Amino acid sequence: MGAGFKVSSFSSEHFFLLHKSVVQSVLNCSLCSLFFLFFFTGMEGDSDLQFLLQGGDLLKVLSPSWKKTRYFRLMEDCKTIWRESKRTFKDSQTFSLDDISSVRLGRQSEGLRKNTEDQVEGRCFSIMFKSRRKNLDLIASSEEEAKQWFNSLQKVLSNRNNLNIHWISSCLRKADKNKDDKMTQSELKNFLRLINIKVDDDYAEMLFQKCDKSKSGHLSGEEIEHFYDLLTHREEIDVIYGAYAKTTGFMSSQNLVDFLKKEQREKATLADAHNIIQKHEPDENAKEKKLLSKDGFLIYMHYPETLVLKPDHREVYQDMSQPLNRYFISSSHNTYLMEDQLSGPSSTEAYVRALLKSCRCVELDVWDGSDNEPVIYHGYTLTSKILFRDAIKSIKEYAFKTSDYPVILSLENHCSVEQQEVMAHHLSSILGSALVTSPLGEGMPTDFPSPEELKGKFLIKGKRLNKLEASFAPEAAEADDADVTEEDESNNEDEDEQKEDEKRKLAKELSGMVVYCKSVHFHSFEDARQNLSFYEMSSFKEQKALALAEESANSFIRHNVDKLSRIYPAGSRTDSSNYNPVPLWNAGCQLVALNFQTTCTDMDVNQGRFLVNGKSGYILKPAFLRDVDTEFDPITLTRGDWLKHKTLHVLVVSAQQLPKMNNKKFSFVDPLVKVQVYGVPADVAERQTVAVENNGFNPAWNESFQFDVYVPDLALVRFTIEDHDSTSGNEFIGQYTLPFNSLNMGYRQVPLLNKNGDVLSSAGLFVHIMVLDAE
Repeated sequence: MGAGFKVSSFSSEHFFLLHKSVVQSVLNCSLCSLFFLFFFTGMEGDSDLQFLLQGGDLLKVLSPSWKKTRYFRLMEDCKTIWRESKRTFKDSQTFSLDDISSVRLGRQSEGLRKNTEDQVEGRCFSIMFKSRRKNLDLIASSEEEAKQWFNSLQKVLSNRNNLNIHWISSCLRKADKNKDDKMTQSELKNFLRLINIKVDDDYAEMLFQKCDKSKSGHLSGEEIEHFYDLLTHREEIDVIYGAYAKTTGFMSSQNLVDFLKKEQREKATLADAHNIIQKHEPDENAKEKKLLSKDGFLIYMHYPETLVLKPDHREVYQDMSQPLNRYFISSSHNTYLMEDQLSGPSSTEAYVRALLKSCRCVELDVWDGSDNEPVIYHGYTLTSKILFRDAIKSIKEYAFKTSDYPVILSLENHCSVEQQEVMAHHLSSILGSALVTSPLGEGMPTDFPSPEELKGKFLIKGKRLNKLEASFAPEAAEADDADVTEEDESNNEDEDEQKEDEKRKLAKELSGMVVYCKSVHFHSFEDARQNLSFYEMSSFKEQKALALAEESANSFIRHNVDKLSRIYPAGSRTDSSNYNPVPLWNAGCQLVALNFQTTCTDMDVNQGRFLVNGKSGYILKPAFLRDVDTEFDPITLTRGDWLKHKTLHVLVVSAQQLPKMNNKKFSFVDPLVKVQVYGVPADVAERQTVAVENNGFNPAWNESFQFDVYVPDLALVRFTIEDHDSTSGNEFIGQYTLPFNSLNMGYRQVPLLNKNGDVLSSAGLFVHIMVLDAE
């Protein structure tokens, strides 16, 4: 692949179809209309779109007393919402549709429930954002208008997500300074700057002259189409296509089968090739002859089946009928916090965000509140408080939106008996039959039920007055278990606080709700083996857990074959930072709890671990972590079934449309790619490419790396793109992490996620992956 002008194409079938069927007619329109049509083909006369473009007044809600009228509308670029402020000297504000995570109709946000009355329920809706930005709570003038806003926003968001088209047309419109639907050489240079590619004057002039066939000094009509062709050209795709297109410049069905088998390592048949051609080929004549054109191949190479993640791993593909403790379970710490644990806000929205990310174990730190209503906050700090009942309501509403599998409510109980009884009432009345309050089946259980058996259910993790066995022997006296909670003991800097907790009693109503996750102290592996029942579990502060995982790894693994273990961040992490979860997974720990509100590499890795299996929040542990007699030790790596030495070959080919990470007018991205392997210590490795200077639009590397992976069942692979800066450190652009065993071989597109874990809709990385048995 040369260093010529080769650029990314758009990540959508619809856009490529436009290239052949719509572009010519669009060229007769203004550049603004070109942008409009590219984004909303099929919606030009849509009433919902027209409603948003016209906009209207809405009541913005910040508090019970602060409700102000603001005018909202969708701007002509069809990707920005504009809000007019009524305040003197106050700038109007905008936000992008890309920043919206969801729109909720009714009083579904914490703010609307707190700041409005029941009678305005039908007139309310909220716009929820992906980042830490506060929700936008709004009230329309009527229920019909609220539904119109909700439906219109839903439709436009859905259209954008499906089309997944980038900002090239917007930049083209911005570059046309005088709005004459023509591009001068100066405007062309400005356009290239807008799309994040730097070229010298000679190259810019050469490109312009190549397109200016009329020698008029500007580009218009077909010349813009030629310019479009240059922009959407991908030389790397041309090379791949050319190697297999053996039938008069086309790929025959057999050519396509050869490509799928040799390059993609897929078990492909002629029938598979025919289906691909039928689905992706835009040229009807070629389709009729069962041929795949270059455009059709390009469309196919951007479809989900060609992503780096195996298609079948996107669905639930693992056995979900095994006991609960045989799974890694996505877990959150201090789930109620939106920011740090000293003075940050607590919010029910934090539970919603964690649950929508398929978190299956959420934490509730519960304290006595006023009016006999328990509250949740980080005790003895300045974090704000939320009502326990409101948290449970939000959890019930969003628990099973992403995953159907069970949610564990980890109670850190600091309440008086009286308010514990209120807690029990709220849990029972709000969660109803979904709350597990007695063992499944008949008689005393000897093992955990499976995630499959617990679908749609809630489990309580907390203290219990007696053994579960006592509920099957009524004559047995209930023991008064005065133990403090695990985290109180681990963080007992304040002896008075510890003594107070030791005196605290447990309400029978709340105790009876703890069935499969009874919290107990950990003394030693030997003590646990001899004295603890399967359902009695311990929580470990990260330092203690990491020490056990390093010094007594096999004992920890065997402990986790029978019991559940929860790990949580040290109390000294006042900024709610995280720790590396990988060593704890290597030791078989199921509930490795992280601060979901904190963006960092550790959370990226956690998201990668639970990316697969239908984002169910449950990942079946490898067989050697489920065997009571296992000899596996991730530190020493003795011989065993876990050793499956593989060689991973990664060719980093190119990237497309990387965003600038700062808004400086004349800044350009100097991207480099890091490929990292996480897993047992012997597998941990990192390689990186050189930086490509001044090109975030279509950088090409063509660099190869090789990794030895000894325990692939525990390994993850992480692709990261950074903006190189030799003076102040590299700046993160995007990443994608996935399990090693979920890698799709061959030429693959790697989607990129931003620091919040959301998809960068137009950016991508192009790689070639090969996994071979090591010799």
